[in-house]
Amino acid sequence: MDTLASADAVVDEAYTRDTPLTTFYRAIPNCRPPQRADRSAAGTMPTRAFRYCEALTAASAFGWYLFPPINFSLIWDGGSDIIWTYQGADAWFPLKVAQFPHFADHFDRVAPAALKGFSPPFLAAFKEPGVVQIWSGLIARTAPDWSLLVRAPANLARSQGYDHYEGIVETDRWFGPLFTNIRLTRTNAPVEFDAEFPFLQVQPVHRGIYGPALDAFEVVPGLDRFGSRDWDDFRTTVVVPNVDPHRQRGQYAVAARRQRKQRGPARPPRRGDPA
Repeated sequence: MDTLASADAVVDEAYTRDTPLTTFYRAIPNCRPPQRADRSAAGTMPTRAFRYCEALTAASAFGWYLFPPINFSLIWDGGSDIIWTYQGADAWFPLKVAQFPHFADHFDRVAPAALKGFSPPFLAAFKEPGVVQIWSGLIARTAPDWSLLVRAPANLARSQGYDHYEGIVETDRWFGPLFTNIRLTRTNAPVEFDAEFPFLQVQPVHRGIYGPALDAFEVVPGLDRFGSRDWDDFRTTVVVPNVDPHRQRGQYAVAARRQRKQRGPARPPRRGDPA
């Protein structure tokens, strides 16, 4: 079985399980729950791109949006010092390691006795200048052999005051805070995080399609090595649409949507699903 066929098989197997592919656990009370990522990039995508560019809309919709658990701001001096504040606070605080407001007490009231005092921090400044770890307020569990790619929201405009580090978390076996690391890029001015605006996008990836599986690739060194099938496919994709005076826009999008419809639902209905 080739790599793509294997990937299809594991995806099909995951969707026949009785448990969800991903379960999110909200630890911080009242933080906004995850939301399925949107094909229009939360309504920000240009209309023409949304209508005709299936590649763009498919990437935008791949995964779930996560939101900051509260409105908060960071200021970095460009060196080793970061200060922060949050909605409802009347001061700025030096940032080393910070708990979410009042969360430690809430955690200790709910957690088993042996776990009291181990509430995860909300923010932590790293030794590397300008690098901050931020907890989403969530914990996640995925189906066996599935992980979560944690990254910036796809195709969604975001603050120029920081960059995301991307990471793959093996959430089928690691049940802990779902966090991200950012690198601040703006100095001596507030960098703001909005609890109503997507901050992260997490995407399910099967362990079989990263790691050693990525060694299975090859490179065709030049045009003179293209085969007849390659030239035929190039003609169909590039040449034919450009010489047809009556061609309609968005043919790739139409074909992709038709194939998706023919494949049917992503998974069979489960007991308890709405009719």
